[in-house]
Amino acid sequence: MPRRWRIAPHDRGIVSRISREMRCSPLLAQVLASRGFQTGAEARLFLESKLTDLHPPELLPGIPEASERIVAAVKAQRCVTIYGDYDVDGVTATSILWHCLKLIGARVDYYIPSRMEEGYGLNLEAIRKLHAEDSQRLLVTVDCGICSVKEAELARELGLELIITDHHTMLDTLPDAACLVHPRLPGGNYPYGELCGAGVAFKLAWAICQKLGDGTKASPAMREYLKGAVGLAAIGTVADVVPLTGENRIIVRYGLSTLLEKDKTRPEHKHPGLEMLMKVSGMEQKKQISSEDIAFGIAPRINAAGRLGQARLAVELLTTTNRLRAAQLADYLNQLNENRKSVERKMLKEARALVEEHPEWKEAAALVLTHPEWHPGVIGILASRMAETYERPAIMIAMNDDQVGQGSARTVHGIDLHAAIGECAEHLVTYGGHKAAAGLRIQADRLDAFREAFARRVAVRKPDGDVVTELAIDAEVVLNDLTFGAIKELDGLGPFGSEHRKPIFAATGCELVEPPKKIGGGERHLSLKVRQFNKVMKAIAFGKADWADEIAAAGGPISLCFSPGLNSFNGYETVDLQLIDWQSDLAPNRRIEPGEQSSEPVTSAV
Repeated sequence: MPRRWRIAPHDRGIVSRISREMRCSPLLAQVLASRGFQTGAEARLFLESKLTDLHPPELLPGIPEASERIVAAVKAQRCVTIYGDYDVDGVTATSILWHCLKLIGARVDYYIPSRMEEGYGLNLEAIRKLHAEDSQRLLVTVDCGICSVKEAELARELGLELIITDHHTMLDTLPDAACLVHPRLPGGNYPYGELCGAGVAFKLAWAICQKLGDGTKASPAMREYLKGAVGLAAIGTVADVVPLTGENRIIVRYGLSTLLEKDKTRPEHKHPGLEMLMKVSGMEQKKQISSEDIAFGIAPRINAAGRLGQARLAVELLTTTNRLRAAQLADYLNQLNENRKSVERKMLKEARALVEEHPEWKEAAALVLTHPEWHPGVIGILASRMAETYERPAIMIAMNDDQVGQGSARTVHGIDLHAAIGECAEHLVTYGGHKAAAGLRIQADRLDAFREAFARRVAVRKPDGDVVTELAIDAEVVLNDLTFGAIKELDGLGPFGSEHRKPIFAATGCELVEPPKKIGGGERHLSLKVRQFNKVMKAIAFGKADWADEIAAAGGPISLCFSPGLNSFNGYETVDLQLIDWQSDLAPNRRIEPGEQSSEPVTSAV
């Protein structure tokens, strides 16, 4: 599907001022200006955000009471059970709180529901089981529970003390638990509402450490623990695709820096699971880790355990002190991830075939697909792939033998998925999640009615115009601008992720140096070598091998839309381009819309 390129307008005066005050390249200055910064001082404040800029934990609604209840339970030698979720956010949140409670001498264990057998979040049978085993235990959820009204009611009837900590979208009715912890709780005034489950768990652990310190500060040992816990929180934050703005950016920025530290006195090295996980992910020798390393290396391996019904092993990996066991678990999770990739490729092929078999679905505002052989643990990835491929919200449903489907949903372009699904709730057994991702259960005989209703609700929410095909570009550049030093400066904008993407640029008048190549396993990727003026650069487009013949046939210069990055190989670093889109300069219907103030390449504007 052709996409319109919209190049951000740039005010020459603002770009020049930022470049002068920051003493940075015009390239970085233009990106900062396109992201809304007006002065070097504003930009520096953003770039140099510190861990001390995090909001005090006691501001987060429910944290003071929750931390008091947990400390009281520990002092009374009651068992504290952490009830987590099976995804990366839930696994890291569970591990953060487990390490904290172990540090203070608590009797602590954890419960992770089976994705296939129990589904997401609190469930009634689990509450009955935990109560029967120990009626005096304190049950603390992480990354789940805010919609568990019936489950909280059962816990109260049984006399089981329940603390719910969560970040997901709330229903009109809140669960009647002993305590609720949520950054957006009604009546609260927490300054930042976009924390993930691991971020909330980190804040709770911070408050517990304060209470057992001098009341306002944690002890030295607890401070060291918290510094290590930020690394786990960073993994959960990146994996849950929450906005990398505000506190989330600080957590990830600082957390990434802790993951490679070699000080053996630090808590994360006393618990070797992360070290082994990074080893099997190929990151052991890296000088620094990016959010992309988390998203494409560490997170999929943790997620694979939950997707294939073995999330407890992921928590064990992140909590064990036995190096041999950690190595075994990391290798096993790595193999699970390879198995998951094979299953995912098969499901993606089947999903695309379903769309081709039903042209009316291809034209709808949203996709709702089901298959009796789909693995319920992989439908979330499949939904992401289909939403990206067809540029519309997608819900993938694995239908079981009882004719009850388990679905996973992903959205695009800011369409509120949770709200759209909620308006079709009469067709569903249950649902939950947030704006960007959600889950549901549905009876097979309600599927067609839900598909039609959901597509209508998405169509209403779809913004006016052809915005689903628009690419926001920070600046038009010439390839000579993309020096090693300039790209190194751009890395300082990171970490990158949701709502804070990597810089995207456009370059026109690029000539092919050699024919396009199809590379990678199954020749799925595209490799280009292009020249603009006297500058030759390499570009790669992942999963876009089908562009090779189109580009070769274009018969003239082309324009590239790309994100530049540094590629390390054999001790050398080069600047390469990750190709996002392309257009023929000779095409009569080119879709490039320059900014209003200036359409010149950035370096000619300052």
